[in-house]
Amino acid sequence: MKKRLLSIILVLLTFSDLKAQLPDYQARIELIKKAIDVKIRDDKTGLYFETTDSIKRENLHSWLWPLCAYMQAANEMEELAPKAQFMLPIEQAIDQYYSDKPPVPAYQDYVTKERLSSRFYDDNQWIAIAYLDAYRRNHKKKYLDVSEMICKFMLSGRDTVTGGGMYWKEGDLSTKNTCSNGPGVLVLLQLYQLTNDSHYLTSAFDIYHWTNKRLQAPDGLYYDNINTKTLKIAEAKYTYNTGTMLQANVILYKMTREKKYLAEAQRIAAAGRKYFFKDGRLPNGEYWFNAVMLRGYEELYKVDKNKAWIDFYQQDADAIWATERDENNMLGSKPAMRLIDQAAMIEIYARLQQLKNITN
Repeated sequence: MKKRLLSIILVLLTFSDLKAQLPDYQARIELIKKAIDVKIRDDKTGLYFETTDSIKRENLHSWLWPLCAYMQAANEMEELAPKAQFMLPIEQAIDQYYSDKPPVPAYQDYVTKERLSSRFYDDNQWIAIAYLDAYRRNHKKKYLDVSEMICKFMLSGRDTVTGGGMYWKEGDLSTKNTCSNGPGVLVLLQLYQLTNDSHYLTSAFDIYHWTNKRLQAPDGLYYDNINTKTLKIAEAKYTYNTGTMLQANVILYKMTREKKYLAEAQRIAAAGRKYFFKDGRLPNGEYWFNAVMLRGYEELYKVDKNKAWIDFYQQDADAIWATERDENNMLGSKPAMRLIDQAAMIEIYARLQQLKNITN
């Protein structure tokens, strides 16, 4: 009996030791956020800089895209600390990109008071996705209202050329991209879930089917775009395009319980892991593309509990921390550390921490 009890104690101690050796993602998040506040935030305006390089900055302040990434990262931080106000300063910064230009208000890609600039459908969609995720937690009315405004804007970029789908950039009718249609499906599905307005669901299915017909590769992954004049496909494959459509299929499965959507999600997930994960690493040109793909794998993991969808992300995230971190605890493989890379890694570490909390 004593021998058996000793064995149990040894097993428990070993398990405890293994848990202690798991990465402290929360600590990493706090270090990166502190570095952003010190190195990249402009306290005078509440805006953010694109990079840590004050000499070679393309603009005085950041493009909108990195703030879209940081808003989602802040939402994931609030998932870990619900009483915190991580989103508020980023929300106040994004408000400074608002443009009421006809036909539909939206956010332009640069600070409005500094100059007039372009409006991209995908930039706005990433904001809506983050706001809708947050709305489920805190029911802040502004988040739903802004998301519905963004939905009107993105649908203004939809027509029947090539059989449907949405353009990428307002006023540019040359391409329709997975990066504007995949997140568009997610915005529409989330709005339908929150409002029960059937128009959102009908539009979601239309865009979902168009994207699969026009932009899905035979292996299940997604090409970059279709040229609306020549119908030529730009066949580059990016992780974030896989991520949005993977996540869309899981959401459709959870909504309908039709197994075809789960099977398709698992097919996309398997193809994505095989195509993008090479020699123990994901593509490191854009951490944020990988963060978006993780959203899809996380959604799928919560349904089918297959750890293979998460393990390779932890391997890549740990390699980044070990090999691509500077003395300020900022991450990146480029000479100047970028806001979008810090935001992406906060999101990835926060999602991994959330999953760790679920399984512990």
